[in-house]
Amino acid sequence: MTSDRDEILQAVSSAVLAVTRHLSVREVLQVIVRSAQRLLDARYAALGVPDDDGSFAEFVAEGLTDKQWDAIGPLPRQHGMLGAMLRDGTPVRLPDLRKDPRFEWWPKAHPVMKDFLGVPIRDGECVLGIIFLANKRTSGGFTQEDQELLTLFAAHAAIALINARLYERGRELAMLEERNRMARELHDAVTQKLFSLRLTAQAAGALLDKDPGQAAAELERVQRLAGEALSELRAVIVELRPAELDRHGLAETLRKHVRMLDRLHPAVVTFECDELPPLESAVEVAMLRVAQEALHNALRHSGAGTVSVRLACEDGKLALSVHDDGSGFEQADSHGLGLVSMRDRAESVGGVMAVESIRGAGTTVRVEVGV
Repeated sequence: MTSDRDEILQAVSSAVLAVTRHLSVREVLQVIVRSAQRLLDARYAALGVPDDDGSFAEFVAEGLTDKQWDAIGPLPRQHGMLGAMLRDGTPVRLPDLRKDPRFEWWPKAHPVMKDFLGVPIRDGECVLGIIFLANKRTSGGFTQEDQELLTLFAAHAAIALINARLYERGRELAMLEERNRMARELHDAVTQKLFSLRLTAQAAGALLDKDPGQAAAELERVQRLAGEALSELRAVIVELRPAELDRHGLAETLRKHVRMLDRLHPAVVTFECDELPPLESAVEVAMLRVAQEALHNALRHSGAGTVSVRLACEDGKLALSVHDDGSGFEQADSHGLGLVSMRDRAESVGGVMAVESIRGAGTTVRVEVGV
């Protein structure tokens, strides 16, 4: 029992370390899953975080390859044993999951699982998540002692998960404050420069016939003010680069944004990404902003049931596509949807944007940038 407790402390230490290293909630979830898998010597391990609709807002797993994940398909929702545990919130230990009446079915590509152990992660009466283990590597399946160990581990994991969520919320507030600060700087610096620029240009125009020499001097001042305004505007834009891009890169930042939208909207929002090469900072910012604008349009205006985002490298180009199955629109009716802004962002980094939309048949926004 002493060695078991040592293993628990080591596993909890890994989860706490993930929090102190300022990792995201999803990364903390992954650390918890790996720790539980090693602790109880399970072949498969997963952790599901419930949403407000009786389904899973997030679901991470160990023991499956990326290829298997792709073949299995969408995240589990409300069926089978996972759904039953979401509803009941009580531990479940089974010698053979398939023989339990609550078991319904697996997707075709799902691996076969036999012995099963599931334990909720609780904060008081609130279920923060559920740890699932299957196919214990040593013979005999999961024991009552295993269930007690996992329950104890889950109590410590709850602390790590709560801390990670508090950290992310604090970071979101800090980002909001930073954006407000940048907005004030933009107003104070650039706006005032542009106002001076306009007045100087008006003065030059008034002097053009009366005093050409003074008008020329005013025009030189216009050029100088324009250069200063451009420099300050560029500096502000650089500072507006999302902190998440520096911390996690484009793929993970966009993945987290999609995950958040999937929780907030009734539409199913999904994200796929190939392995990406190193990207220039400006390219990451442009692609993120285009994706965010396209997602905003799809979720607010199209009435879509599903929205999919994909990032891939194809023939030396970074390709972003945002597709929805919504109502679509006529190109002539597209004013106000931010298409000009998205196209400008794409072109600012040497990219091209194409939009395909058909009334009643959805919309696809696609951007390609050389990398």
